[in-house]
Amino acid sequence: MAKYDSKSIRNIAIVGHGGTGKTSIAESMLFVAGKTDRLGRVDDGTSTMDWEPEEQKRRISISASAAFVDWDKHRINILDTPGDANFAMDTRSCLRVADSALVVIDAVGGVEFQTEKVWEAADEYTLPRLIFINKMDRERADFAKAVESIRKTIGKKATPLYIPMGAEDKFKGIIDLMQMKALSFDEARGKVKAGDIPAEMADEARRYREAMTEDIAECDEALMDKYLESGELTAEELKTGLRKGVVSGSLFPVVCGIAGRNIGIAPLLDLIVAAAPSPLDRGDVRGKNPATGAEESRSPDEKAPFSAFVFKTISDPFAGRLTLFRVYSGTASSDGTFFNPTRKTTERFGNIFHLDGKNQRPSEGVIPGDIAAVSKLKETFTGDTMTDEKSPIQYEKVQPMPAIISFAVQPKSKGDEEKIMSGLNRLVEEDPTLNFKRDEQTREIILSGMGQVHIEIAVEKMKRKFGVDVTLTTPKVPYKETIKGKTTVQGRYKKQSGGRGQFGDTWLEIEPLPRGGGFEFVDKIVGGAIPRNFIPAVEKGIVEAMQEGVLAGYPVVDVRVSLFDGSFHTVDSSEMAFKIAGSMGFKKGVEQCNPTLLEPIVNIDIEIPDEYMGDVIGDLNSRRGRVIGMEPKGHNQIIKGQVPLAEILRYAPDLRSITSGRGTFTYAHSHYEEVPPMIAEKVIAAARKEKEEKG
Repeated sequence: MAKYDSKSIRNIAIVGHGGTGKTSIAESMLFVAGKTDRLGRVDDGTSTMDWEPEEQKRRISISASAAFVDWDKHRINILDTPGDANFAMDTRSCLRVADSALVVIDAVGGVEFQTEKVWEAADEYTLPRLIFINKMDRERADFAKAVESIRKTIGKKATPLYIPMGAEDKFKGIIDLMQMKALSFDEARGKVKAGDIPAEMADEARRYREAMTEDIAECDEALMDKYLESGELTAEELKTGLRKGVVSGSLFPVVCGIAGRNIGIAPLLDLIVAAAPSPLDRGDVRGKNPATGAEESRSPDEKAPFSAFVFKTISDPFAGRLTLFRVYSGTASSDGTFFNPTRKTTERFGNIFHLDGKNQRPSEGVIPGDIAAVSKLKETFTGDTMTDEKSPIQYEKVQPMPAIISFAVQPKSKGDEEKIMSGLNRLVEEDPTLNFKRDEQTREIILSGMGQVHIEIAVEKMKRKFGVDVTLTTPKVPYKETIKGKTTVQGRYKKQSGGRGQFGDTWLEIEPLPRGGGFEFVDKIVGGAIPRNFIPAVEKGIVEAMQEGVLAGYPVVDVRVSLFDGSFHTVDSSEMAFKIAGSMGFKKGVEQCNPTLLEPIVNIDIEIPDEYMGDVIGDLNSRRGRVIGMEPKGHNQIIKGQVPLAEILRYAPDLRSITSGRGTFTYAHSHYEEVPPMIAEKVIAAARKEKEEKG
């Protein structure tokens, strides 16, 4: 089993807006702790955490990765998460299994939109948080302004424990307010050298220390009483109060530095060990008995029944499937077995590993709090629970975020359609926010995700991993056709070509149904005008004719057809003849019933900051949308509206542009409405042209 215990484990997810330096912090942690021989970088392919080719090509994290360091007799499990909204699901999954979060803030940009989003997610999981203000050497870096941005936007109790000595090109180290020492750094290894605080910063350091001491004292009633009496706390009292404040979530300590130069990383590791919670501090984890549905809990105890939660799956065509999990109770080792209550199946552990990016470190066994991986499981996926079969529990999975953009996927090589479906299935195993379907009406394979970059990277992965090259196109809108008028029409089919002929004669009454009424067939035949055995054939002919309307070839809906009369021939009539007669009558009748085009309308919820309200509503109106209502959500507003699907097929990048990346939206199908005549003419013309080109 492990050489450490659960009390000495720290599980921390590194989160924040894209470009703040989260991966650089993880790389520097590995280097400063002696895990790597050099500081890994994304831009030159030496990164431990961003190892996928798609990440190195774009120089952004697109997938969460795990690593660990041993520091001061503690095991720190690091979860490096993406900062791009396209990959927010991976970040949420990591927050689900972490015991604390390290929120990274850019010293110039302050709190940015995605930082607000991950802060909200951390609130949902009641996670303690530490804050690292990074890139203090950037032009216009401003520590005080960044702290004010944090306090104003997300964390009122953001409390600096370290302050910078200088900024931009004059940055030369940090001041430790707990020890009241100036810290300089050997950038080659990130080692710390302590000295006296420069005289010109003594007053500023004193002011910050007083504020820090007061914030820490407020986390504990006894400390507050002593502080009010004496005006000071001992180093040990500060340390105890700090840990209590962090674990309870009543205080968010702020540190600063430059991850790319290993400055501030050693003090950050010290802080994680000293103040971040262990699995024991987080306490029991609640789940449900899979058999009864009753709520149960598991304590982080090695003697408790085994339970773990799968938070990520990596599919590889050569290495097979790698399953990442967090242990909540009990122990497990390679070759043991577990029960998966989600799939109601039992599986055997293969080799269990601890991960350093893509590198696998064999594990003797796992204990509560461990984050590990196992290879080649057949039926266990992201969101599943692993548990002891005799004492099962099931943990709640992270619900996938709804897709906001879709593309039609077309193979570049003929005969690759089956390979596409197989490749997409494997990608969805890795990433639950991807989903795909075959649209029965348009006959397209539709791939949906969180944004254009998300879809493009999925396609790149599919080509690299599974050898399938595809083209992405805008999906066809599933228009439909209907009628606004009523008619009576004859559908008559007669064919004589020697021998037995074909004869079917029908009289149909065609009329519209209310929107959403679908199709209704009414049999009004009396007196045997048409034999009973031919009537189902008439309905079948009408149903088949409805698949291709008279305007643009779209399916016909919301129609009632009544068969009220007809005639037959005792020799020449057949089911086929009446099927054709019904089809002919329906097509002819629809042309007489003022046919019209329908388009899908979606309900849309758009979340934006107040300052973009006018621009977003104006843009929505230009898309033929209508605002139904608005409601506040924190610092933002949610615009609720309805808009034609055809107008938002490329809404994600447009909204991002209008709101400087701070707007998000979700949508769901609502109903169909008539297309305005001017637009209908263009849609019909385009559909007819496409049909002519196909021959």
